[in-house]
Amino acid sequence: MLRASIAAESAGIPSVSIVCDGFQGQARATGRGHGFDGLPLAVTVGHVDAQSVEEMTANFVAHTVDQVIAGLTGPDTNVGSSTTEPAALDVVVGGSIDDINRAFVERGWTDGHPVIPPTRERVEAFLESSGHDPWKVLGVASSSGRDLTVWSIGVNAVMAGCKPEHLPVLLAITQILADPHYGAEHSGNTTGADALVVLSGPNTKKLGFDSRAGAMREGNHACTSVGRWLRLYLRNVFGFTADEHDKATFGNTARVVLAEDDECLAEIGWPPLSAEFGLDPAHDTVTMARMNSGTIVGSVFGSTPEEIVPYLGNGLARTAAWDLTHVYGLGHDQFQPLLVLSPILARTFADAGWSKADVQRALFEHARIPAETFEKMIGEWSNLTAGRRQLSELVAEGHLPDVFAESNDPQRLVPIVTKPERLMIAVAGDPNRTNAYALSNDGPHGWWTAKNIDHTPASDLVCEIPTNRG
Repeated sequence: MLRASIAAESAGIPSVSIVCDGFQGQARATGRGHGFDGLPLAVTVGHVDAQSVEEMTANFVAHTVDQVIAGLTGPDTNVGSSTTEPAALDVVVGGSIDDINRAFVERGWTDGHPVIPPTRERVEAFLESSGHDPWKVLGVASSSGRDLTVWSIGVNAVMAGCKPEHLPVLLAITQILADPHYGAEHSGNTTGADALVVLSGPNTKKLGFDSRAGAMREGNHACTSVGRWLRLYLRNVFGFTADEHDKATFGNTARVVLAEDDECLAEIGWPPLSAEFGLDPAHDTVTMARMNSGTIVGSVFGSTPEEIVPYLGNGLARTAAWDLTHVYGLGHDQFQPLLVLSPILARTFADAGWSKADVQRALFEHARIPAETFEKMIGEWSNLTAGRRQLSELVAEGHLPDVFAESNDPQRLVPIVTKPERLMIAVAGDPNRTNAYALSNDGPHGWWTAKNIDHTPASDLVCEIPTNRG
C-alpha cells in the first residue's frame, strides 16, 4: 500500500498508508527510500489474519479511522526524526579492534560476528588493482535510497573478509540487486526467505569457490565470505535491519555461495543453471533467487533415471507449500523451485542419454500433489489468494494450463509448477554421494536473475591522451 501512496503523493494527491502494528519503521524507511520522508501512516490493531471480521472492523473503527482522518487533514503525527548518516570517508570509530567491533555491533553494522575493520587504507587496497572508480554508482537501493557504489561494495567486502579477486563477483551480485526484475526491496518480507547465489563458469575453482562436499556449508573461504558480504550489504546499504526493513518472522542464517560443479557439467554435456536465463555457458555467471525453505532428498537409491525420478519429484513436492501461491495468487506463474543434484545423480541421468530438459519433463510428471491440497495451500490454509478459487475455475478462466483440471476428482494429482522449464536444476555437492537438495523460491520477491561476471580490469581511472593533435 505504501507504494500506492507514493504514486498518489507524486501526483499531488494526499494519502494515508494503512500498516499493521510493528511495520511503522519499515513503512517510514520505504517512504524515505523513495524520496518521501514522513508519509502519513495509520496503524491497525493486531494481525488481520488472526481476527474475525467483526473484531477487525471494531478495532479499525476504534483505533484506525481517526488516524486516517488526521493523516489526510492535518500534520503527520507519525513522522520519525530523520538521522544524518556519516559520509563515505568519515572516520566513525577508532581504537583497538575490540573497540571497533563493539561499536559496530552496538550500531547494528554487523551480522553479529566480528568484522575486519574497514579502514580507508584497507578499502583502497581492496579496490586498487580493479581500475574501478570508487564512486561509480551501479544503481540505487530502492528500499533505502542509498547509492550502490563501488566504494560501499568494497567497505562491506573488507568487513566480510573477501579477497580483491572476488570483486567482479560482488559487482555482478550488486547488478542483480539493482535490477528491478529481481525485486531486492522484498528482501525482508515476513516469511524470511534468503538469497541463494549460484556461481557457474570456468573460473569458479580458480577463484577459490568449492563445489564439492559441504557445498552449502560454511568453511570454504570464497563461498562463505561472499555469502556473508551479501548479508552485510543488504543490512548496511539496503537497510534490512529489524528497525527498518527486515520483518522476517524467523529468517535464516546467511546462505553461502553455491558453486556449480563445472567439471561434471562439462563432462556430461549439461549447461549450467545460468543458461536457463539466456547466458553463455562459456562465461562466468552469477544466478540468484530468494529461497524460502529446503528439503534434503537423502540416499537416493537406483541405477536408472526411472528408478530415481519418483523420489526426486517427491522431494520437490514436499518442499512446496504456501509457496504455491506464486503459481497463482500472490504471484502468477512465478514458482520456480531448485533441485541441486549431486554429481553422481547427474551422471546417472546423462549416462542414460537424458538431457537436463528430459529430467525437467520427468520431474514435472512426478512432482505433484492432490488438487485439494493445492487449493488449501493457496486459499484456505493461507490468506494470500483472494476468493479461495478452485483450480478448475482458474483453468476455465485461462489463468492455469489444462493439466490442473484434467478431472473434477479432488484427489487428482496436479503439478507444483505450470511447465517443466519452471523446475530449475543445478549440479554440486559430494561426488560420491547420491543426495539431492530441493529448495522453494519466493516467486517475484527475489525473482531468478542472472548476470555475467566481468573479470576485465576497468579503465575508469585511466587518462586517455588524444593521438590526433591537429
